[in-house]
Amino acid sequence: MLLSILSALHGDGWTLADVEDELQAISDRQYILTETVTPETRYRTELQEGEEVEVPYTWYVCTVTLENTDLSHLPVYIMGEEQLSRYAIFMASLGNRPDLFPGSAYVGRYTGDTTTPAYTVPPEALEDEQFAAMLAEAEKYLGYPYVWGGASPSTSFDCSGFVSWVINHSGWNVGRLGAMALCDICTPVRDPKPGDLVFFWHTYDAPYPDKPTHVGIYVGDGWMIHCGDPIQYANLNTSYWREHFYCYGRLP
Repeated sequence: MLLSILSALHGDGWTLADVEDELQAISDRQYILTETVTPETRYRTELQEGEEVEVPYTWYVCTVTLENTDLSHLPVYIMGEEQLSRYAIFMASLGNRPDLFPGSAYVGRYTGDTTTPAYTVPPEALEDEQFAAMLAEAEKYLGYPYVWGGASPSTSFDCSGFVSWVINHSGWNVGRLGAMALCDICTPVRDPKPGDLVFFWHTYDAPYPDKPTHVGIYVGDGWMIHCGDPIQYANLNTSYWREHFYCYGRLP
């Protein structure tokens, strides 16, 4: 991932000497070290003039906290759209050098036949013209890699960026919303229909533990299309999605 970031920032190539300052800047943004010193009054027993007395003294407690920001979140803050586009390509192809990372889970993830749907939407569902438009737009991006903060085909997508793009290009105009904001504009429903959104929580360590952190588009029969890694169909009747299910929502 770090190699993808550096290569995206330096489209004409780079050496270690070229990126020393950037490596330090990336490290400074990824790792935040804080120290908090708290004084406490404690007592020790001393012998004074033949008697034991409690004598106060100051004890200092130093609490050190290291905050580690997910490295995959940094590109959106330090890159322009063209650089993010290169970054998505590097992430999808391992810099075109998968031989250097034979044990990586990314090898083969975006290659081969990544665009054949794992699920076929029933023809009757496509009679709903608005859902048919959503699905046609969503399926254009099957196989695209997950890029945190990505919100367009040129940069690839994250989960909410993907859903925002799809619905903005199939009848709505909601702008770029996160999973929580998408949930807020929806009406909760118990019996979902194709085209509704499906929300999940606790899919990562978010600062709002009682709100959704992931979103997909429900396509019927317990399936969704979503920006996992890569964009793909997923069966909701698995232990992971059942455990993290938050709600279904109907767009206005």
